[in-house]
Amino acid sequence: MPKIFTSKSQKIGEIGENIAKKFLVKHGFSIVDRNYTRKWGEIDIVAEKNNKLYFVEVKSISRPNNLNVITQKTLDQYHPEDNMHPWKLKRLARTIQTYLLSKKVPEEKEWQVNLLVVFLDLENKKAKVKLVSDIIL
Repeated sequence: MPKIFTSKSQKIGEIGENIAKKFLVKHGFSIVDRNYTRKWGEIDIVAEKNNKLYFVEVKSISRPNNLNVITQKTLDQYHPEDNMHPWKLKRLARTIQTYLLSKKVPEEKEWQVNLLVVFLDLENKKAKVKLVSDIIL
């Protein structure tokens, strides 16, 4: 059954997550889980590379018709990690701990949190990706 979107932002989020998944796979990650959800939070993507788990928060931003003017300078100036408010980080940390326990991940397994921002130009079907590695919870 196809997913039914209740808002435009949900559709943009889903498109962004699919692009993020492709980006991660292209860069050697294997996707372990997607949209792990609990009452207190959600993990967008759980990936693995070199025996390390990566909990990936995906932020999708729709910029119609002007993706071509998004330069490296623009990408460097936009700091999506600024939108990772303390309450969001706390919820994410709790969800990660729940994930680790529920999946019986060994305590010695290394893991980190990454933020992946997808800039979307839906009209021209283009996207640019910015990865922010090792977010501190």
